[in-house]
Amino acid sequence: MVPLLDLPRIHKPIQADLERVAVEVLRDGKYILGPQVTELEKKLATYCDVKHVVSCANGSDALVLALMALDLAPGDEVITTPYTFFATVSAITRLQLKPVFVDIDPVTFNLDLNQIEAAITPRTRALLPVHLFGQAVDMDKLMAIATKHHLRVVEDCAQAIGSRWNNKMVGGFGDIGTLSFYPTKNLGGFGDGGALTTNDDMLAEKLRILRLHGMNPRYYHKVVGLNGRLDTLQAALLLVKLPLLDSYAAGRRANAALYKELFAKSGAKVEAPIEIPGAFHVYNQYVIRSANRDTLKAHLAKLGIGSDIYYPLSLHEQECFAFLGYKKGAFPQSEKAAATSLALPVFGELTRAEIEEVVAAIASA
Repeated sequence: MVPLLDLPRIHKPIQADLERVAVEVLRDGKYILGPQVTELEKKLATYCDVKHVVSCANGSDALVLALMALDLAPGDEVITTPYTFFATVSAITRLQLKPVFVDIDPVTFNLDLNQIEAAITPRTRALLPVHLFGQAVDMDKLMAIATKHHLRVVEDCAQAIGSRWNNKMVGGFGDIGTLSFYPTKNLGGFGDGGALTTNDDMLAEKLRILRLHGMNPRYYHKVVGLNGRLDTLQAALLLVKLPLLDSYAAGRRANAALYKELFAKSGAKVEAPIEIPGAFHVYNQYVIRSANRDTLKAHLAKLGIGSDIYYPLSLHEQECFAFLGYKKGAFPQSEKAAATSLALPVFGELTRAEIEEVVAAIASA
């Protein structure tokens, strides 16, 4: 038995500290925007090498808040990827903005930056790259495009905290970056949680107001915001895990390297992920490709080995986005990734024996 993710195993070394801080919050009674929230924001800003971090209720709200803060108008276009989690694009449509898709690079699963300029129209206002699975987009190239065309940039870093492009942390290139602390993330909470990163003082203040119903001062509202606050309990628990974040990434990177070594020796007919030059991959997911993905997944399940599909359907093919007018075949690389990709266990606490078991099972298929 090899689980895709084993949160109790990850948390066992810090269980006593987690329980201690949880009880402290319970007894203190400051359950909303307590002092631990401010402390987490300051420490995350230092870690992410940005001026400001504004915490929020979840990664989906972070995306909505980011787009709200940029004052985009209904009908404005935002260029993004069709191969990502639903929240990336739902945030755009919830604000009556128009998502415009660009296909992915088959090596990185990220936006194909060579196709962006062809998708720009007079209504394009922003780019929304996703650092998918923990590998950074080439942000130097993307920011050059944004600067040339006077576009705003929101980085979706939900799977990529700690990831870097040319030694600079993701989330610090664009106008705003968004983070998720969903339990499966490298810095995972114990429920929902999220945050936004920015180096812009005015945007940071707008985000703080927007996440609090648009209220400033108390009970006075110049804008309509969200109830998007991070609970104090989540902040306290995340503060216990934050000092371990780099070690979590190091464990995942070591396991990814071991997979690469073992796959090369095994003769397994799969494509292992590639870390491109300039990127520091944190492997929130370790995603292989197989022409017989569904058969392989079923084979692994019979052997008690966890795996998952991220994502089985490109967003341009989702029923709720049919109104955008895209048809099957519009983004062939995204569609191919949806048909061939499979995520394997990669969390840092896996043993070598477990990884050898996964590789042997794949080779036997």
